[in-house]
Amino acid sequence: MRIDVLGTVRAFHDDGGAVALGGPRHREVLARLVAAEGRMVTTDTLVDDLWADPPARAVGALRTFVAALRRALEPGRPPREPPRVLVTEGPGYALRLLREDVDVHRFQDTLARARRDPAAVTALGTALAAWRGPAYAEVTGSTWAQRERTRLEESRLEAVELRARILLDSGAEAGLVAELGAHAAEHPWREPAWELLARALYRAGRQADALATLRRARALLVGQLGLDPGPGLRRLETALLNGSAPPVEAPGAWPGAAVRFGPRTTVDLARTLALAGGDALVRSQRDRLAAIRAAERTGDLSLTARIIGAYDVPALWSRADDPERSRAVVAAAERTLTGLGPDGPAGPRARLLATVAVESRSAGLSGTERKRARQAARQAEAMARELADPALLAFALNGVFLQSFDRPGLAAARDRTGAEILGLATRHELPRFAVLGRLVRLQSASAVGDLDAAAAHADAADRLAAATEAPLVPVLTGWFRARVTAARSAEPGGPAPATAAAHYRAAEDALRTAGMPGLHHGLFPLALLGLRLLHDRPAPTDPRLDWGPYRPWARPLVLLAQDRGEEARTALTAAPAPPRDHMQEAMWCLTARAAVCLGERGIAARARDALRDARAEHAGAAGGMLTLGPVARYVAEAEGCAGAG
Repeated sequence: MRIDVLGTVRAFHDDGGAVALGGPRHREVLARLVAAEGRMVTTDTLVDDLWADPPARAVGALRTFVAALRRALEPGRPPREPPRVLVTEGPGYALRLLREDVDVHRFQDTLARARRDPAAVTALGTALAAWRGPAYAEVTGSTWAQRERTRLEESRLEAVELRARILLDSGAEAGLVAELGAHAAEHPWREPAWELLARALYRAGRQADALATLRRARALLVGQLGLDPGPGLRRLETALLNGSAPPVEAPGAWPGAAVRFGPRTTVDLARTLALAGGDALVRSQRDRLAAIRAAERTGDLSLTARIIGAYDVPALWSRADDPERSRAVVAAAERTLTGLGPDGPAGPRARLLATVAVESRSAGLSGTERKRARQAARQAEAMARELADPALLAFALNGVFLQSFDRPGLAAARDRTGAEILGLATRHELPRFAVLGRLVRLQSASAVGDLDAAAAHADAADRLAAATEAPLVPVLTGWFRARVTAARSAEPGGPAPATAAAHYRAAEDALRTAGMPGLHHGLFPLALLGLRLLHDRPAPTDPRLDWGPYRPWARPLVLLAQDRGEEARTALTAAPAPPRDHMQEAMWCLTARAAVCLGERGIAARARDALRDARAEHAGAAGGMLTLGPVARYVAEAEGCAGAG
C-alpha cells in the first residue's frame, strides 16, 4: 500500500493498481489521517475539520466514509477480520502505514536527514522530485488542509534551498544557476533564494551578474516591503564588492524575538492610518492584508509573525468591517502559528493568538470558529501575563473583550475587562488602549443604564482623543449622546422624540464617512426603531431605510406596522437565532415584541429564556449607541404571552 498527498490525494495497492478512494469527503478523511502521522484523530476533531458547520448526522456520515475507505484500501479483508490500515483507536481513527509508504512522510524524514548529513543530498533531490503540486491539492475548503499546505510548502522551499546550499558547498554547482534563477523569480521575497543565486553566479565566474542579483533583491525588498536586506545578503554583497570569496552560510534557524526589521514596513504605516478613520482606515486595512501576503511570500516566519502581530489597533465592535479580509488575516495568523509550532517564541505566538481573537468578530462565526477564537483569547491572555508585557496584555484583553458575547447579560464581565485595559494603559502610557478602555466601560455602563457613569467615560475618551489625534472617538461618543437624548425623551419633561431623532440623524451623518461599515450598516434604522418602541409607536416603514444585518429581526415589526400580519408571522418564524454580538439583546427583544403581538407563545418563551440573564440591562445599549429600553419590559411581555392559555 502506498499513499501520496504531495499533489492530489491518491493511493496504490502493492501491485501498483490505483485505489478507488471515492468522493471528496472520503479523500479528505484519508488526507486528514495522513496529516496526523499515525496518531489517533478523534471523531469530534474529524467532524470539526470536515465541516465548518457540522450537520446533525455528521458522525454517521463520517462512519460511512471510513467504512468505504476500509473497503477500498483492503478489498480482500474478510468481513469479520479487523482492519489493519485504517483502524479504530479509542474515540477516533488512525492510519497504520510505514512512513516510507507515504510520500509526505518520506519527504519530511529525508529533509530531516539532510539537515544533519549533507550526504543525503541525492535522496533529498529525489524526495523533491516526488512533489506533483501543492500538498492535499483538492482539499480546498478546510482550514486544517490550508495550514498543512502552508507548513509543507515552507518545508519544500527550505529543502530546495538546503539542497542548493549543500551542492554549492561541495563544488557541484552545475545547473544551479538556472534552477535558482527560476526559484528566486517564483519566490522573490525569500532572501535565501537571492543569496544562493548570487553565490551560484559567482561560482560560475559571473561576478557582475551576482552583484546585479543582490541589487535587484535589495530594490525589491526596500521598494515592495519597506525592508532592508538581512545580514546574510549584506555580508555577501560586501564580500563580492571586496573581491573575496562569498562566505559559507549555515542554514538559518528561527532568529527569535530580538530580530530587527527595516523601519519602513507597510504594516507600521497601516497601523498609523487606521487611527485616522475614513478612507485612511479603509486603506490601512487593505494595506495590512497586502503586507501580510507579501510577508508570507518571503517564507520568513519571523517576518510574517512580526507583520501580523504589529497591527495592534484597538477594536471595539463585534461585527467586522470586511468579514472576508478578517477571515484572511485569521487564516494567515493560524498558518504562522502552525509554522512556529508550540515551542516557537512566546511573544510572537501570543500576538498571533491575540490577532486571531480580535479579528474573529463574534457576529457571523460558526460554532467551531467561535470556540477557536475564545481559546485563542484565553491563551493570548495567559501568555501575556506570564511574559509581563503590558502592551501585549492590553492587546490580548482586547481579544478577550471581543469574545465576551457568548450570551445576553454579560455587561458586567466586559466592564471588568475594560477596567483592566484602562488601568494597564494608564500605568504604562498606552494611549490608544486607554481610549479603548474608556469606550468599553462606556458601553458597559450604557448597557446597565448608568448614563452618568457612561457620560463620564465619554468625556474622558474625548479628552484622550484630542490628545492622541483619534478623530473616530467623537463619532462614537456622538452616538452615545444621541442615545442619552433618546432615553431622556421617554422621561417626564424630557426632550421631544423629534429632537432625539435629529440627534441620531446627526450621528448617522458623522458615521457614514468614518470607514466603519460593520458598525454603520443598519444602525440608524435600528436606532429609530428603538426610539419608536420607547414611545410605544409602530416601527418605521420608510422603504429607503436599509436595515442591513438587523433586517430578519426588525422585519416582523415593520410588516405589523403595515398591517401585514400573516407576512409578519412568516418572517418571525423564519428569523434565525440572533448572532452573538453587541446587538443580541436588542434582536431578542425585537423577537419577543413581535411574538407577543402575534401571539406566538413558543417564540415568546424562547426569547424570554434567552434574555433571562439580561433583565437588568437595556436592550441595544451594549454598544453605547442606541436603546430599545429596559430588557425587563420585554421579558415581562414575553412571560405574559408564553404563559397565556
